[in-house]
Amino acid sequence: MQQILDKRARAALLRSRLIRAMERAETNQTALARAIGVDRSTISQLLKDEGARLPNAHLVGSCAQALGVSADWLLGLSERPERAADLLATSLTMTEAPRALVDEQIFAWHREAEGYKIRYVPPALPDMLKTRALLNWEYTPHLGRTTEQAINASTDRLNWMRASHSDYEIALPMSEIEAFAGATGYYAGLAPGLRRAQLDLMIDLTEALYPRLRVTLYDARRLYSAPLTVFGPLLAVLYLGRNYLAFRDSDRIAVFTAHFDHLVKEAEITARDIPDHLRRLRDGIAG
Repeated sequence: MQQILDKRARAALLRSRLIRAMERAETNQTALARAIGVDRSTISQLLKDEGARLPNAHLVGSCAQALGVSADWLLGLSERPERAADLLATSLTMTEAPRALVDEQIFAWHREAEGYKIRYVPPALPDMLKTRALLNWEYTPHLGRTTEQAINASTDRLNWMRASHSDYEIALPMSEIEAFAGATGYYAGLAPGLRRAQLDLMIDLTEALYPRLRVTLYDARRLYSAPLTVFGPLLAVLYLGRNYLAFRDSDRIAVFTAHFDHLVKEAEITARDIPDHLRRLRDGIAG
């Protein structure tokens, strides 16, 4: 609970924070007075008065606006000097999400979060677990002749992610894997051999890289998740299709982390069981 300041303590805090804000802005009493349209003596008296007298709200607001800080911070109602609009701008950003294997923004976020646990709900099967044949099938309609170049360029980055000091936890709906194995929906038309090879690769990776790589399957009839990635305590990113919505404030990151952990807790197929489940799906592919 935030401590309630008496009037004298709040007035003293206002003076000290106003001085700090002026120093940060590299301004003086004369320039500040000119900026807010008051006499210099008004600012001088405000800074020298050691009593419990507080200025009116208009003066506090004008000083805050001129110095680029929040009035709440000047008055001791917040520990963050940034204005609300500035806090929102830094804690919530939207960036373009290209339909491409080599995504500079995603790779930059992975490098920033190296060493932290990365939680991932992909929009489909994770690219880092796909065979070259599946990547060609999926990305050729979007990338055309550059598909092979993109796959080659992404291989190094995917290897970097696998070799990094981050743990990866991936949560997928069971229906995604079942649709792939059965060549239905998004995966309609995929040849049996390609599907078996893809499941073999996922079996190998989920066994060889466990426990640093953990894949779980949840029931989408009971639980829902939009595609998202939580990069440790640093940021959480929602995938909207054409854009990423990135959150950097700790409260929202905690909410996304709790959401992901709930998917894992309620998973139908755990990370330990995923290889055997994938084998059963592979063995059921006819042709």
